[in-house]
Amino acid sequence: MLSRIIIFCMVVAGSSLAQDTNRMDQVVQSYVADHQFMGSVLVARAGQVLLSKGYGSANLEWDVPNSPATKFRLGSVTKQFTAASILLLEERGKLSVSDPVKKYIPDAPAAWDKITVFHLLTHTSGIPNFTSFPDYQRLEPFATTSAELVARFRDKPLEFEPGEKWNYSNSGYVLLTYLIEKISSTSYSKFLQDNIFTPLEMKDSGYDSNSAIITHRASGYTRNRDIFENAGFINMTVPQGAGALYSTTEDLLKWEQGLFGGKVLQPTSFEKMTKPFKNDYAFGLEVRNTGGHKVIEHNGGIEGFNTVMAYYPDDKLTTIVLGNVNGAAPEQIASKLVAVSHGEAVTLPGERKEITLDTKVLSHYVGAYRMEQGPVMLITLEGTQLSAKLGGQPAFPIFPESETKFFLKVVDAQIEFAMDSGGEHANQLTLHQNGRDMPAKRMDDAEAGKIMDAAAAASRRVKDQKPDPRSEAALRKSIDQLRAGKPDYDSLSPQMAVITRQQLPQLQSLVTDRGALESVTFLRVLPGGSDVYEVKFEKGALEWSIVLGPDGKIEGAGVRPR
Repeated sequence: MLSRIIIFCMVVAGSSLAQDTNRMDQVVQSYVADHQFMGSVLVARAGQVLLSKGYGSANLEWDVPNSPATKFRLGSVTKQFTAASILLLEERGKLSVSDPVKKYIPDAPAAWDKITVFHLLTHTSGIPNFTSFPDYQRLEPFATTSAELVARFRDKPLEFEPGEKWNYSNSGYVLLTYLIEKISSTSYSKFLQDNIFTPLEMKDSGYDSNSAIITHRASGYTRNRDIFENAGFINMTVPQGAGALYSTTEDLLKWEQGLFGGKVLQPTSFEKMTKPFKNDYAFGLEVRNTGGHKVIEHNGGIEGFNTVMAYYPDDKLTTIVLGNVNGAAPEQIASKLVAVSHGEAVTLPGERKEITLDTKVLSHYVGAYRMEQGPVMLITLEGTQLSAKLGGQPAFPIFPESETKFFLKVVDAQIEFAMDSGGEHANQLTLHQNGRDMPAKRMDDAEAGKIMDAAAAASRRVKDQKPDPRSEAALRKSIDQLRAGKPDYDSLSPQMAVITRQQLPQLQSLVTDRGALESVTFLRVLPGGSDVYEVKFEKGALEWSIVLGPDGKIEGAGVRPR
């Protein structure tokens, strides 16, 4: 009897895994069908591969399909390899992460006196990000070295005192590349090959090169509506240890198994690498909790490629999504794949079923709700249609799938209401989007009234079709900052700051791939009060919406190819 039970349990487990794999495949296919994703995906738990598959084309001109063997540029996923290399040098007594940088660069500027290797690893050095410099685009096509790149930013003033703040800086990881090469007396690429790739048998990984013939290497693309175009050119000597590696999903699984399995670093070094300092950032990795699960991850974005690699140590779950088309799809896909792996229900946009609710029920939800990070969501009712408006974004219809759960059709997002003890009004809502749960509490009537008044003022602008006089200047400034990879987060609402940080690689690629800015032309005011502009670049155009709050901060924005 016992053996029968064991066999039965094994059959059920196998069936469950098959169902998970099928569901994961459906998730990815939904993004492929919507022209948002091409690439390769791998999901594994405790070393067992649940999904490993290529989607779309590695090369559209030759109709070559992606596969698990396709090699993709990693972008900033590279940074964890750079961090591990520094720790390997520390283990060998060649340096200490607490060492001042001037120990290895005696002629470094005086401003660097307090900067340590630790500060470079954690983006807390204050050294400005060289990809934010106005002349960065002119640099991209040309071959360079780590020493030449360091010379470009060494004499720039610091943005803050070392260790006091956090600001993502590719300069820090270029400087780490320089240190690795100087201390090891070998090239960065050879150091990684000898100390990481060869020991872990990562035969399909390396430092990318524009001139080298690299078999099974994917081409990178950008999307103009539903049309794919070749991504802009970047000389791969420029990203250095901040973003120049290529790999496959299968090789990256070997890396994660090696790193988290104790094959790469000693325990004390591994602890350093995965201990967050500021902004949940450790050494080349982000370490945070999401949905009750600890995750150690990093994403990447470089011309034509967007990537994400995440490890959930408590579940021994690895999710790797490598895409060869610009956009946020890899992060969204990874979030949904993790949800499936955790046994959570994932409903794709085309699967949601709309039901009909009585107007009296719908009226329970009307009001203003403030989120923990600041933005206010307005829920309004016109006839039998509920609409939701977040901050300065447009109002969008929401559709019931149960008495308390609603969904949007314009984006993959859901809103769930919680009723008060009397069951007469909702006292809270939760916005579910991109794997995040964002609660908002109902505001009192007086405060809600002020919000409604502001919304009414926006409605007048909609009627008159006159833009906010501040919006064009704010948009131009925002584009310049995105191109530079250095947004002014203080000019954004808290929620917009969070979204921008999460999507910065994709947003930066969206702008830089299209070349120099040529013109910004007002088109219209959307129903929610957002001003829409046509933004022309030398290599294409975007339609960009923007809305500012009373304090001048950007409360909402949206962009799409035109």
